[in-house]
Amino acid sequence: MDIKEEKNKYRKQVKEAKQKYSLIEKKELSELIWEKVEKENWFINSKTILAYWSMEDEVHTHDFILKWYKEKTFLLPCVEGDILKLRLFEGIESMKEGEAFSILEPVGKEFVDYESIDLMIIPGIAFDKENNRLGRGKGFYDRLLSVSNSIKVGVCFEFQFFEKIPAEEFDVKMNYIVK
Repeated sequence: MDIKEEKNKYRKQVKEAKQKYSLIEKKELSELIWEKVEKENWFINSKTILAYWSMEDEVHTHDFILKWYKEKTFLLPCVEGDILKLRLFEGIESMKEGEAFSILEPVGKEFVDYESIDLMIIPGIAFDKENNRLGRGKGFYDRLLSVSNSIKVGVCFEFQFFEKIPAEEFDVKMNYIVK
């Protein structure tokens, strides 16, 4: 089995596991993850945070972002073609449906000062004990993560965490995984 097939095997396994949980259950599990994040010094000391506006099958971020965005600067990715552009989150009223994945994205000026990002909170399909991350396969995040020296934190449900997942040289490792 080649690495692409192996990655797809994990994607399929996690997709099946996610279907066993209702949206309400995933939101409840997400609250526990955010409680852990909020206690970490790397979160407490961060001023500018890249996060993501979650889809139904991901660790739910909406409540977390809404809780903190007036105290910290939150950036959210916007998909444009094959790249992620970052924009400032200024409240739910400044969001519109994006071109990919049908999720809300902030409108406004693109944020390009990647060096000022203190913390990146990153979704994924699967993570492992070596801080590897498996995404959806488009490479959006790997390209973004490779140009920043900020702290990278993967967030996932327990069923998305494995002993070892397949990783390639371009796959960017996380500094921490919170589950």
